[in-house]
Amino acid sequence: MIPIKTPAELQRMRASNRIAAEVLRATVAQVRPGVTTAELGEFAAIEMKRRGARSAFLGYRGFPGHICVSVNEEVVHGIPGPRVIHVGDIVSLDVGVVFEGFVGDTATTVAVGVTDADALRLIATAEQALKEAISQAKAGGRLSDISHAVERVATEAGFGVVRDFVGHGIGRRMHEEPQIPNFGPPGRGPTLEPGMTLAIEPMLTMGDWRVRVAADGWTVVTVDGRLSVHVEHTIAIHDNEPEVLTLALP
Repeated sequence: MIPIKTPAELQRMRASNRIAAEVLRATVAQVRPGVTTAELGEFAAIEMKRRGARSAFLGYRGFPGHICVSVNEEVVHGIPGPRVIHVGDIVSLDVGVVFEGFVGDTATTVAVGVTDADALRLIATAEQALKEAISQAKAGGRLSDISHAVERVATEAGFGVVRDFVGHGIGRRMHEEPQIPNFGPPGRGPTLEPGMTLAIEPMLTMGDWRVRVAADGWTVVTVDGRLSVHVEHTIAIHDNEPEVLTLALP
């Protein structure tokens, strides 16, 4: 990746990620029984345009949606379409935008009238794994410290960690080096340096961690058909604590 070196570049990166966070928060508020995933995608597209941004996903390697909407057994890269949201579903929303030449990327998983304790615990564990991973994103640390934090939290809770898809560097492009797995021992990989901007995104499963790509060529699903959760923040490495760029202000 090319580090964000100047204050002006960092400000543009902050702006793009703030927009991504705002679009995600607004779209989350639209998730309810009876809504289709296509309607969620269309709503997000309008919110992006209203803020002067465009989708980072639409057309990326041929992806046909403005955002990714992945339901229940779908892990990531769900294409918005006719699927209807029902009570008891968990819905993962992944939003990426381009604004003034920089990319913002963030995701969360929403429980729609879910009462199943294990499903709610899966979501809470993913959020805790993300929090712990971000706490390891400090200058002087090693990249795999982030990876290990996700795996530790997930496995201690008894959940699977997806291995085929990973977090990544981000900035002027959606996917930059380094790749950030959600598993592995600590103390390995590149040293974290100020100016790095990283998209950290735990993907946890209720059962088997193995996944496959569905017939549409995009949607990643669990091989055992059990639930999966995806959460994500984009952060900036500084000399002291990491900065979470994808926080929408109240």
